[in-house]
Amino acid sequence: MAQGILVFIEEREGKVKKTSLEALAAARKLADQLQEPVTAIRVGSGDASENLAHYGADKIQCVKHELLASYSTEGFCTAVAEAAKQVEPRFILGTASAMGRDLMPRVAARLGVGLAQDCIAAEIVDDGQLECIRPIYAGKAYARVRLLMSPAIATLRPNVFPLGDADTARNAETVTLTPELNAEKIRASVKETRKSSGQKVELTEANIIVSGGRGMKGPENFPVVEALADAFGGAMGASRAAVDAGWIDQQHQVGQTGKTVSPTLYVACGISGAIQHLAGMSSSKFIVAINKDPEAPIFNVADYGIVGDLFEVVPALTQAIKSQKE
Repeated sequence: MAQGILVFIEEREGKVKKTSLEALAAARKLADQLQEPVTAIRVGSGDASENLAHYGADKIQCVKHELLASYSTEGFCTAVAEAAKQVEPRFILGTASAMGRDLMPRVAARLGVGLAQDCIAAEIVDDGQLECIRPIYAGKAYARVRLLMSPAIATLRPNVFPLGDADTARNAETVTLTPELNAEKIRASVKETRKSSGQKVELTEANIIVSGGRGMKGPENFPVVEALADAFGGAMGASRAAVDAGWIDQQHQVGQTGKTVSPTLYVACGISGAIQHLAGMSSSKFIVAINKDPEAPIFNVADYGIVGDLFEVVPALTQAIKSQKE
């Protein structure tokens, strides 16, 4: 009989990502309602198991194999699917990151079950079924999805589910699993990761994001946005228009064809507010829009709006924040 929740833990350079801890904390809340255990599955060679116990894991399943040293869809899918067959969980949760969006649909297909992607809420309904809320139609509507098959699989949007405080008194049992993998069936894997210089905070995990759009007028003006992001201690984003114009690297793009973010504060500078951009940031807790056009659609979703020249407003905000910190 299916019981408990399995959480896929994503890592970078041997360190657990904050978004995976959020998924683990969400699983803990759901499991407490069911009075069932939470199992965290780690695929790789990192050594950060203690944090997993602190954020809700009752058991940590470490999947180790020489073919899993770097990410591959086929290899990781086999590892998670085998772990699921051993644990027989009621639910499987992951993060709606680039890796989660790539991996979890394949795991769902392998197990022959349903999947809810990019969820912003999850709750237990009826006799222990998982019901999730996820944005649809580029964020213009929300769908309430109930997953009837077991295990139900869902990925959670980063920065939406509260992490909470770590319980350092909690301990977890750790077990090791060695899956059966065939190198010939792993058709693609990550051989090298190159980091772009300049981005100090991972965009999808940032609590504060300052983005620039077409109103920046050119690449030479993006240091204005970067200065405000640095003053906040946040990350710099951009609209598709700015990226397509070649003003800034694609890694900064926020929107339907870029990255989906949910920071506490999102500052949109010179961004009109096209629906494709709103789809990637409308779940931000507080949105501040700076635009000289009072009719810009971005003001319809903004909590606070400033109608004015961003080249005057943004530097003034940057200086005010620096002064406040001093």
